Amino acid sequence: MKNFSTYLLLSSILLLVSCKEEPKTPKVIYDATNKERSQQKIDTSKILVADLPIQMEGTSVLLFPIGEFSVANGSSRVKYAGSERESFVVSNSSEYEITGYLSNFKFQQVGSDSLTVLTDKPVLIERVTYLKTFADKTKKQFLVYVLEDMDSNKDGKLDSNDIKDLYISDINGSNFKKLSTDFQELIDWNIIDSQNRLYFRTIEDINKNGAFDKSDKVHYHYVDLLDKELKVVEYNPI
Repeated sequence: MKNFSTYLLLSSILLLVSCKEEPKTPKVIYDATNKERSQQKIDTSKILVADLPIQMEGTSVLLFPIGEFSVANGSSRVKYAGSERESFVVSNSSEYEITGYLSNFKFQQVGSDSLTVLTDKPVLIERVTYLKTFADKTKKQFLVYVLEDMDSNKDGKLDSNDIKDLYISDINGSNFKKLSTDFQELIDWNIIDSQNRLYFRTIEDINKNGAFDKSDKVHYHYVDLLDKELKVVEYNPI
C-alpha cells in the first residue's frame, strides 16, 4: 500500500511538471535600430504549389493561392476538410474568404491568360477577405489580408509567431498596401458599411519586453474606403 501511495505521489508530480506552461516566445526581438528585418532561412525541402483558381462572386478576376509543399514529408500545412490525409492543398476557402499559410497570390483577369503576382516580398498570408457587401454598394472591390511580413522574433523564419499585419489591395492584387504600422500587432478589424470605413486595432509594445500584453498601448484606426489614397486615420475612443 505504501508503494502504491508513493507511486501516486510521483505520478502527480510528473503530471504537474508536464502540464507546466512553457514560457512564451517573444513576438519581437529588438536590435539597435528596431528597424532591421532579419533574413529568413531558405528551406530547400519545400516547393511552391498553387491551388486551383478561386473566383469571388460578382468579380471578373481569378485568384490563385500559392503555398509551400514539403518535399521531405510529402505534405502541405493545410489538410482536406474533415480528413487526416495530407495533400497538395495549400488553402481553404469559403464564400468570401481564403485561409491558410500562403506565400503569395497570383491574379488573372477572366478572358486573359496572363498572370500578375501580388508581391515580390516574403510574406505569410493567413487570411484574405473579399469585402462583398461594400463592393455591392459602391462597385469598389477590395481584398483585405491578415499576414506576417517580417521575422519580428528573429528566429530565422516567417511564421505565425511573428507580428500580424493588416494589408489591403484591389480585387486584382494591384495597389497592395500596408495599413497597420511596423512593430504593432494587429488585434482585429471590421467594416462599418454605413460609414464606408474599415476600422482596426493594433497594440504597441511600449515597454519593449518583446510581448504584447496589458501593459502596452492599444491604437485605434480607420480607413475611408472611398478615399483614393486609403489614408489611415488614428482616433481615440477612450
